[in-house]
Amino acid sequence: MEFSDLSTLYELSARRTRGISLKFRRHLADRIDWENRLISLRGARGTGKTTLLLQRMKTALPDPQQAVYLSLDHLWFRAHSVYDAVEAHVQNGGTHVFLDEVHYQEHWETLIKNLYDDFPGLHIVYTGSSILKLKKAEADLSRRQAEYTLPGLSFSEYLELEDICVIPPLSLEELLHDHVRHAMAITDGRSILKHFHTYLQTGYYPFYKDVHSGYEERIQQVINQILESDYPTVENVSTATIQKTKKMLMILAEKTPQTPNMSRLYAELETDRNQGLRMLKALSEANLLNLLSSEASSLKNMSRPDKIYCDNPNIMAALCPNADIGCLRETFFLNQIRSAGHTAVYPRQGDFLVDGQRLFEVGGKGKSFTQIKDLPDSYLAVDDTEIGAGNRIPLWMFGLLY
Repeated sequence: MEFSDLSTLYELSARRTRGISLKFRRHLADRIDWENRLISLRGARGTGKTTLLLQRMKTALPDPQQAVYLSLDHLWFRAHSVYDAVEAHVQNGGTHVFLDEVHYQEHWETLIKNLYDDFPGLHIVYTGSSILKLKKAEADLSRRQAEYTLPGLSFSEYLELEDICVIPPLSLEELLHDHVRHAMAITDGRSILKHFHTYLQTGYYPFYKDVHSGYEERIQQVINQILESDYPTVENVSTATIQKTKKMLMILAEKTPQTPNMSRLYAELETDRNQGLRMLKALSEANLLNLLSSEASSLKNMSRPDKIYCDNPNIMAALCPNADIGCLRETFFLNQIRSAGHTAVYPRQGDFLVDGQRLFEVGGKGKSFTQIKDLPDSYLAVDDTEIGAGNRIPLWMFGLLY
């Protein structure tokens, strides 16, 4: 590779890095062990993975000859080899490479493996917008890499991005047993509920800052990218199947949460059970739907989930402008609990059983313990409440877990 080609890459990398803001950083950035030689950063489209990479470079690796950012969807790579570019970077003294949008490279998992094996002193961080394809290849790279997942903004991160307040993440244990003290400190001089209700509509994806009134349309564009570009790279699907998958998403979004009649759904989509299950699995792994079953996640349970939710309240609001507030609350709770690394299943009583031991009922301000009374380790997550009491916890506080 000519040095002029390498200079072009350094210039592109420096340009992207210079333009990145350091005013707000995702909480995950402080939990990543950057000393690992191979780091995989997962996440749905639009959650801010590229920004996280560029911020790391700008703060810790400012020398462009030491670290280079390569976006593999750039036209430059239509005519040049990624491997050759990285090799030239190493020969020029480079020690770190940040590869974005790796799914644009055919057999990208082999590329990552070869880079890792062939350049022992090189640190590699890679990410891709297609969470579907990243999951498919995890068996090939899992023994070599440290894996992290970047969800959308938590409510606490949204508050920080909006310059309202800075709240370090709370553990679930701390939230359950000390929520009153934390709520009193956070709400002192602030009306937190108005910010929470805005977040439910337009605060989950960081790009809300850039699109303003076109936020819902941008979410729909992201959904189309996932289903039209990402989905076909994982499954050999036809255009007709892609259209059916979109229809499945809309049908389920409009009716969530519910105990779905899967046979009726597949009949409405004019598809069979096997294809319908593959479509449902794709929507779940793409972070468009959140499936809730009475047991831990498995292929069997996926075929007949007890409830189906949109992945997050912003998707629900974008697809269903008149979404039921009760559904929106449950969608928020499930999303934040799972994004914080906790498990949730559908219990016999109540709405959610978290980590196999804590039972939660989600509702509005007037919600009572009637459905879960006398059950051990049971809690209410209630909306329209700034400060709770005992086992009655404000719903917004479950957005402080990551």
